[in-house]
Amino acid sequence: MDGEQELFYPHVAAFVEDRLVYLYTRRLGQQFIWCPEWYRHAEALSRLDSIWRAWEHLRLDPATGMSVWWRDHADPHMMSLLDPDGPFAACRNNQHTDYPIPPLPVQEPPAGLFFDQRQPNIRGI
Repeated sequence: MDGEQELFYPHVAAFVEDRLVYLYTRRLGQQFIWCPEWYRHAEALSRLDSIWRAWEHLRLDPATGMSVWWRDHADPHMMSLLDPDGPFAACRNNQHTDYPIPPLPVQEPPAGLFFDQRQPNIRGI
């Protein structure tokens, strides 16, 4: 397609293994936690995919692209991922640990409070 940029990396795993782990070096332990099987954590997979896609887009901006990538994408997502209470909390010593963490609790909202955003707005609001 015209105007569609070609990806540098074929998928998020290639980006993480070839670039991100070298750009984002940290001493792991109490302050920063990383899981070598990051792809087994839904939050990590989603965040790292977002970081990769932003990098693919911003790498083509020679002026501020990488600065924007670090500030708006890499740093916030990686700080959440590496946080001791983040998705890798049970993973230690370069070992993945499966642990059952239930989803956040929710209650169904009252009927009629929300309407289907995919449908035309019949209320005129």
